[in-house]
Amino acid sequence: MTKPPHERGVLAAMYAGLALTVLATIIPYIDRSTTHLLADHIRDGYPSYPQPRVDSAVTTYLVVLSAIGALGVLAWLVTAWAVRAGKRWARPAVTAMFVLGTGVGLTGLLTTDTSGETGLPPALGWAGMIPCLAGGVAVTLLWRSPRPTRRGPRPTRRGPRPT
Repeated sequence: MTKPPHERGVLAAMYAGLALTVLATIIPYIDRSTTHLLADHIRDGYPSYPQPRVDSAVTTYLVVLSAIGALGVLAWLVTAWAVRAGKRWARPAVTAMFVLGTGVGLTGLLTTDTSGETGLPPALGWAGMIPCLAGGVAVTLLWRSPRPTRRGPRPTRRGPRPT
């Protein structure tokens, strides 16, 4: 069965958000093996840290960012399924996940650590915000589209009708 155009747009935005979340989760690993933005950022904020401690901090960030990314992927998959299935709770769930994801992204982007600098370098913080753009598009399209209808036959009443 072909999906209505509004539902295809919502799902396209959600799958784009899923892909962007996977990309945002991978970027810190790419950084670790190439540009070392995160390690340099930690080293600049804590010049007295020896290299093993900087490496440990980078590893800790990678674990935390991976867990956040995995939860984001799960949220995208569950909410996309809810939209496809026409679940009544899809709109509030997508909206709640958008608010939660944006809050987590802003926390990574803006939170300062004890050095007075943000915990993440700005490039990695902004990378974590990019999936929120797709989330905003999905929420907007979802709330502008007609209310989802329950799929399948309507339940019938049994017995005589009250008069």
